[in-house]
Amino acid sequence: MNLRTQIAEAVRYIRKHTATVPEVAIILGTGLGGLVKEIRKEVVLDYDAIPHFPVSTVESHHGKLIIGTLGGKKVVAMQGRFHYYEGYTMQQVTFPVRVMSHAGLGARTLLVSNAAGGMNPKFRRGDLMIIEDHINLQGDNPLIGKNDEQLGPRFPDMSEPYSRDLIALAQKVAKDLKIPVRKGVFVAVQGPNLETRAEYRFLRGIGADAVGMSTVPENIVGVHMGMRVCGMSIITDECFPDTLAPVTVEEVIAAANKAEPKLTAVTKELIRRL
Repeated sequence: MNLRTQIAEAVRYIRKHTATVPEVAIILGTGLGGLVKEIRKEVVLDYDAIPHFPVSTVESHHGKLIIGTLGGKKVVAMQGRFHYYEGYTMQQVTFPVRVMSHAGLGARTLLVSNAAGGMNPKFRRGDLMIIEDHINLQGDNPLIGKNDEQLGPRFPDMSEPYSRDLIALAQKVAKDLKIPVRKGVFVAVQGPNLETRAEYRFLRGIGADAVGMSTVPENIVGVHMGMRVCGMSIITDECFPDTLAPVTVEEVIAAANKAEPKLTAVTKELIRRL
């Protein structure tokens, strides 16, 4: 079954529950589901009910697709995402982006969030970082294989993977809300283990400010589909090789939960001003 047929089947199921055409698609990362409370919900669907959707297997990823209104705009939000380390293909990981896009439900803007380890020595746990660029070290790419020109070009340009206009708007929103934000380069690795001291030194050395295990595949597919993308990371742990301390997933989630209201405030106002 080809990709467009799978998208059509997923959309057909969702359209049985709502006719809403969202303007904005949102992907909520680890410990960052609080934004869901702010959405005036029209319909909530479990991933396992939607044709061809994978099912999230990760702690703190709830596995629900939510359609409603946020900041005066129609939105579709993924409460919980999929990761390459769960054993899914890159095509499966990014399938929901295609379903939410103009080829599916209609969204033309993608807001993506994650929990990340901070490697820039100026960063601290709890900081909010606007992603201005990324490095893909996941060893795979969701566009490998046959390309469907109706979905996007064979060789999408990545000179502006994160919309400069949206980066500027997010910075303005954060300033107006008096929420300090960082800006930096996000590097995606496979995971699921955290990195070694030597790996943190390497990642910092190649120009990355923060590291995580998601976001880049979704960005690549968003760009392929012609979406404007804005990405934000919450720095949940400090990954400084010389003072590296062990960290647990519970600590990462706790740090994300604590900083999450800042992300929610910026995201909600960003959507309102789009």
